[in-house]
Amino acid sequence: MSDILLTAAQMRALERAAIDSGAVRGIDLMERAGRGAVEVALAHWPALAAAPGRAVVLCGPGNNGGDGFVVARLLHQRGWAVDVQLRGASEALPPDARANHDRWRALGEVRALAVGHVPEADLVVDALFGAGLSRDLPDDILALAAHWGDARPARIVALDAPTGLCLDSGRRRGGSLPADLTIAFHGLKPGHVLADGPTACGTVRVVGIGLTSPDDQSLARLVEGDRRVLKVAGHKYDHGHALVLSGGLGRTGAARLAARGALRVSAGLVTLGAPGAAMLECAGQVTAIMLRRCDDGPALTARLDDVRINALCLGPGLGLDARGGDLVAAALASGRPAVLDADALTILAGAGIGVPHGRCILTPHDGEFARLCPEIAARLAAPPNEGPAMSRLDAACAAAATLGAVVLLKGPDTVIAAPDGRVAVNAAVGARAAPWLATAGSGDVLAGIATGLLARGFAPFDAACQAAWLHVEAARAFGPGLIAEDLPEMLPRVFSELARAG
Repeated sequence: MSDILLTAAQMRALERAAIDSGAVRGIDLMERAGRGAVEVALAHWPALAAAPGRAVVLCGPGNNGGDGFVVARLLHQRGWAVDVQLRGASEALPPDARANHDRWRALGEVRALAVGHVPEADLVVDALFGAGLSRDLPDDILALAAHWGDARPARIVALDAPTGLCLDSGRRRGGSLPADLTIAFHGLKPGHVLADGPTACGTVRVVGIGLTSPDDQSLARLVEGDRRVLKVAGHKYDHGHALVLSGGLGRTGAARLAARGALRVSAGLVTLGAPGAAMLECAGQVTAIMLRRCDDGPALTARLDDVRINALCLGPGLGLDARGGDLVAAALASGRPAVLDADALTILAGAGIGVPHGRCILTPHDGEFARLCPEIAARLAAPPNEGPAMSRLDAACAAAATLGAVVLLKGPDTVIAAPDGRVAVNAAVGARAAPWLATAGSGDVLAGIATGLLARGFAPFDAACQAAWLHVEAARAFGPGLIAEDLPEMLPRVFSELARAG
């Protein structure tokens, strides 16, 4: 088990490599999966472990169905009454699934899948399609999902994936049978944390089956906190100087939030660059943050004669006027590491102001992403064809390759992608959910945190990953009722907890 997110094809390849090497047999992997699923389910619902109950196990036509037959046999051995239902013919099952079907048949019967009623059971096991679903659900399973409706069984455990969920994308394929508990074999898959996945899966628990993921940097990963964000000794200029560009009078608040984020993430110095008309407004609001006049593109270019300014932030409250366009163009022309957010992304989506470079981080939400990369966004929004559905991972990777910059695609399932193909997910789902982050200004703070990390010398991909992680942890540290101003002030607590954990 690891922080790696394997697609269905990558998981199959991992299993096949282990089997072909002679390290394990397929039927052994199936046994481990079924045994782990039973143990986790009974631990999740202690009342079910206290006394045998009644289970209905729904088995599909592939190896996921084979896992279901193992679960049925192991529950039966614990004294449970087990009703096993199979979709399709047993003769068509793959060899290992057929072997476990036959082992179950020595203990009990197998009925055809019953679509027209809600199972009366203490536990329903969904082993219909699992991770391998690559098309929309057939009509009989859609009918099953519709029939259950509000009368769905009280406890549903899904093996690897709730039926109807694409584990490569987290998108529902026409519908789904939602689960209360999902058992992920070996490790999490992208669909467990992306899009509809967290809602469809319920609680997700990982069961090891004796495999080891490859150490391949091209594989998607979950973002984890990195102790390198903790500040070490040095002069203030050793920790960088971030310049945050502000909008005009009455529009400086977003940039001030970004600047505060950059300062709290331990950039050595942070300067707010504002037009002359907004200087007084800013001066009354900042203390540790320095303030300099910056009216236009030439003024920014002149300001960047100071080589100690090593990271820029443009976009929060910048404005979509000529000044904003000139500043974005000057920032890109400078080649300095930069975070482009909000208005800067809208400006960038227009023509004639330059293109991002490899030291840029772009931080779009879905609407901004659609303006930046309309063709990619359209493919992401389109109904999937045969095969795995397009995911936010795919979209962010395609955008990063097209734009030549790191893309941080915001959402509860924030995806960070680099032009070289590296990709990570910062999943604010399950135990890490922080829905109160959906508040005005929180994205401005995120942009500032990323800028501060760039100033401290983090590479753009690493800065984006750690900024996303710190952003969520700061929100979790505060809790419900959060407003954007609270986020920077929670960073010291996050740093302290990270230091203690290490």
